[in-house]
Amino acid sequence: MIPEISVERRKNVPQWLAYGAPVFTILAALLVAAVPLLWLNISPIWVYWELFISQPSTIGGVGDVLTTGLPLFFAGLAVYIPLKAGLWNIGAEGQLFVGAVVGSAIALHVQLPAVLLIPTILLAASIAGALYGAIPGYLRAEHNVNEIISSLMLTFAATTFTGYLLRGPLQGSGGQTATDRLPDVALIPSVLTPRLHVGVGLVILVGVAATLLLNRTQLGYEITFIGSNSTAAVQSGISKYKIYITVFVIGGGLAGLAGMVEVAGVHGRLFEDFSPGYGFTAVAVALLGRNGVGRVFAAALFFGLLTAGGTTIAVTQNVPSALIDVIVALTILFLLTAEFVKEHRIQIGSAGSESAPRPEGST
Repeated sequence: MIPEISVERRKNVPQWLAYGAPVFTILAALLVAAVPLLWLNISPIWVYWELFISQPSTIGGVGDVLTTGLPLFFAGLAVYIPLKAGLWNIGAEGQLFVGAVVGSAIALHVQLPAVLLIPTILLAASIAGALYGAIPGYLRAEHNVNEIISSLMLTFAATTFTGYLLRGPLQGSGGQTATDRLPDVALIPSVLTPRLHVGVGLVILVGVAATLLLNRTQLGYEITFIGSNSTAAVQSGISKYKIYITVFVIGGGLAGLAGMVEVAGVHGRLFEDFSPGYGFTAVAVALLGRNGVGRVFAAALFFGLLTAGGTTIAVTQNVPSALIDVIVALTILFLLTAEFVKEHRIQIGSAGSESAPRPEGST
């Protein structure tokens, strides 16, 4: 008998599936990621213990996770907010780079006291990221250009142009592809541990602001309405043009802020690889936490655990750091699969399982 697979769209998503999908996704990714670990004669149980138990049990480990989770949270929101409007901002990495470049340039060339300079460079980075993010938003709103392609291409433009600047106008005196160290008044102060900086407090401010925006304002209602049913939203008088540009401006601003916080709070200078792909990991963060700002933060912490812990075990235990990228990629793969399963019911039967009609006169 030939198996027959039928796929039909669900009318209602079971609660256990809606709330359990992120958990099942993570468990499936970790389970499959255990295969290459075993192939390398590394115990998956030991690796996961180091990542999820040992690391958060120390102040330094918590500081690393929070510091790594901050840009992931901001960049995750940069993807999540356009996603609420039915758009994909794949260019958070480029917006992050633009913000870091503009903020670093101001920090190196403007002399102000710390109480003025730090807010200035963060605000400038956010504005620069917002303007860069507005480009794919405008192209989609005005010319219906696919925002996935335009935002991704703009990312390559931003990272390549940053490389040029770090070999030319912004190159430091050491001859490396990096700027000079930012002046002390431009650095975000550390607290408790050298890696944890006070900029982490911005998580609360940004998280509360994003929650209020999406759940308590007319703009947030319009964003959600456009994302759920754009035709009905337009017929009710909501401007799709305004919403498309607005969500990309907000997303770009958050990504630009993430870039400058990473430079001023962690590295102290701008260099080509200051971001380990935060803007791309942000897509997984937004997908994993797509049901609320709080879940985006939880997803950012999860990937912060992976990124910070992966760096530690790669140095101390000679575990390939690429395995962390494997786990992230698997998480995205299973996330997409989970979204399909949530929206569709899959039934497997047998073609020809029904008995054929008997001919007349047969017994």
